[in-house]
Amino acid sequence: MPDSASDWKPSASWRKLRRRAELLRQLRAFFAERDFLEVETPLLSSETVVEAHIDPLAVTLPDDPRDGQRGRTGWLQASPEAAMKRLLVTAAEEAEEEGGDEEATPRNIYQIARAFRGGEAGRHHNLEFTLVEWYCIGQSYDDAMTLLSDLASKLLGMPAAERVTYREAFLAHAEIDPLTAETQELVALATASGVAAPPALGDDRDAWLDLLLTELVVPRFARERPTILCDYPATQAALARVEIDEGHGHAVARRFELFAGGVELANGYWELLDADELRGRTATANALRKADGRMELPPPERLLAAMESGLPACCGCALGLDRVVMLATEATSIDEVIAFPHERA
Repeated sequence: MPDSASDWKPSASWRKLRRRAELLRQLRAFFAERDFLEVETPLLSSETVVEAHIDPLAVTLPDDPRDGQRGRTGWLQASPEAAMKRLLVTAAEEAEEEGGDEEATPRNIYQIARAFRGGEAGRHHNLEFTLVEWYCIGQSYDDAMTLLSDLASKLLGMPAAERVTYREAFLAHAEIDPLTAETQELVALATASGVAAPPALGDDRDAWLDLLLTELVVPRFARERPTILCDYPATQAALARVEIDEGHGHAVARRFELFAGGVELANGYWELLDADELRGRTATANALRKADGRMELPPPERLLAAMESGLPACCGCALGLDRVVMLATEATSIDEVIAFPHERA
């Protein structure tokens, strides 16, 4: 049982809460200066984007006498991505109807949203957290990374981010090519480097890459400036486009992540537009979930229908606000920057 004599108190100091509020003001000012429209989408939804290793929280909804449905399941969203993309589709449609009037139909949207993910623990995780997520219609992959770098500099007072590909980072810091190495080679590298691996990794190649990235690559990123890691293996595309890189001839996901202080802060995509491709990736993710003993999740049918209607070319990114506050205040745990973390909620 928790200690009721003290667990009612917030875990964050007022100094850190004031800094958090200031960062929120800076975020809104940053997006307002760039003509982003702030939007709101449902926290509880009938569907969710399916990813192999992310667990949204299921909620059993009360019986609804209006339609006779009983025991329906809703999902507390792990990200507002699906609903925001549905908005983008209608923005593009209305832009055509209005003759390209950008004041009537914004091209850039953002949201500061609560999000939930189960099964994650540690000093950088809380069951409930805050995401800043944004999408830009017509934005290039390169410009998306520049925008993220500018935002990081604004919030953290650091120089522009260094940009490096996933392959370049592994070759430089782990001396292995992550796009061609066999699983056995990754296991051998982890063993030779003294990296302790959980038994559950088995022959999951992407899990071994994630482990090596965390233990060998990210700790060697520059500390004085952020790093944007881009062009992930195609098997880690999630909802990003996959293309053949002309430089080395291998398929890569047009995905990028921001790291600062050894911590992942943001994840972005040059967004996948093909609904059929997303259906296939959803089926693959559910197969991996089943093999891992996780619940299979229903496909995001409304998102798929929106994509079939015509998701415009766009880039999107999600930033973990709590981790940004941690870095800005030199906190060592996420509990220090959230008033009431899960254990005290």
